[in-house]
Amino acid sequence: MALEIRQQLKLTQQLVMTPQLQQAIKLLQLSRMELIDLIQQELEENPILEEGNDLVEEREDERSEEPQEQVEPTEAPEERGVDQADPNEIDWQTYFEGYHLSSSPLESFEDDDERPGHENLLTKKQTLTDHLMWQLGLSRLSDKDRLVAAEIIGNLDENGYLKASGEELSQQTGVAEDQVAGILRVVQDFDPAGVAARSPQECLLLQVRQLGMEGSVVETILLNHMAELETRKYPAIAKAMGISLDEVLCAAKIIINLDPRPGSSFNQEDVHYITPDIFVYKIGDDYVVVLNDEGLPNLKISSFYRRALSGTSDLDAQAGEYIQEKMRGALWLIKSIHQRQRTIYKVTRSIIKFQREFFDKGIEYLKPLVLRDVAEDIEMHESTISRVTTNKYVQTPRGLFELKYFFNSGISTTGGDSVASESVKSRIKEIVAEENPKKPYSDQKIVDILKKQGIDIARRTVTKYREMLGIGSSTERKRLF
Repeated sequence: MALEIRQQLKLTQQLVMTPQLQQAIKLLQLSRMELIDLIQQELEENPILEEGNDLVEEREDERSEEPQEQVEPTEAPEERGVDQADPNEIDWQTYFEGYHLSSSPLESFEDDDERPGHENLLTKKQTLTDHLMWQLGLSRLSDKDRLVAAEIIGNLDENGYLKASGEELSQQTGVAEDQVAGILRVVQDFDPAGVAARSPQECLLLQVRQLGMEGSVVETILLNHMAELETRKYPAIAKAMGISLDEVLCAAKIIINLDPRPGSSFNQEDVHYITPDIFVYKIGDDYVVVLNDEGLPNLKISSFYRRALSGTSDLDAQAGEYIQEKMRGALWLIKSIHQRQRTIYKVTRSIIKFQREFFDKGIEYLKPLVLRDVAEDIEMHESTISRVTTNKYVQTPRGLFELKYFFNSGISTTGGDSVASESVKSRIKEIVAEENPKKPYSDQKIVDILKKQGIDIARRTVTKYREMLGIGSSTERKRLF
């Protein structure tokens, strides 16, 4: 068999991920705030891009290109600025009295409309550590003991629990372990009640003792019957303690009102506001989709560089090549943003088409929907639909929803149809809300109720949906009072 070298021509077609295509794909999956940040970055880096695309600006650009008549300046009265004034003639006392350095900046606004919103003012929330250190500064501990107390406060978690043992604190501070225990008791008397505890049981006991209930039924239950209390076995507690069930229930009411996470009130996260990308309005019997362009900068090509490329000005080859490159990038960015907006519009229109009953009647009529259905409807790829629906929100007459909310798996019904999983979750939530708290429904009972409503699902599916909704088991939901 002979070996030989041979040349062969072959024509193939393949998709190449060019930088422009990568940018277009990236723009699709960006959220609204991320898109605004990207546009601002491009405005800073690309001199070809400018903000604004109004006809007034274009007419001003055309007017600026036309020759204008020379206007002779008129003589103005001679004025002397501050820089030219004689320092001896300035009344510095009156000058400084005009500024209230200690006053709030809000006092300088005469009209309420001119005042900045409270959300635009910088504030710092007080943390649990700040609150405890403030109390430590008011305590009568010695400087050495305050260092140990500060070490204890520094080892508290977000819920106010102490995560370091006495031995570890003793090694870190060089203080005897029994002395550390004494300082710990001082910190445990600080506000909020129950702080610096090492377990939920100790946290509740600290709060009970600060209420002056030492030796009470409440303290005894917390000390000896925590396991029965967690599972709500109140008759067993009453039998073990030799008291009536009513006494146990009264003690349980007090315990329920205690806070097992005393530090959580200092860890409230800031409110994150969501700006919808699309608005859906119902006008008559039809739904109208409106893109939210508010806050998005309007991009245009700089007229200065347009004139530079038109040949009216002399440019060297290197400068012309640089402007051409930036021009292509600017045009592609503008085109990609417009394409992104059109795609979001098409996807929203398709979702309304498939979920019309939801918009008319509510969540009970939400239908199963997958990405392929919308992709085939608007003749796009599934990956494109997935990117478009990520981190995009729509404001509808039914409320604010993420676009991915409308895509649900289907669950078969006894009638042969299918219902969306979100609708099933909503029905489970309604069933639990209507149950008797003294006799809550088990998961199997919820299955039987759903079956009567025409939804046939397994018990483990109900358990999974219940946990996703943050609903406890029947034992955890049981209330005897």
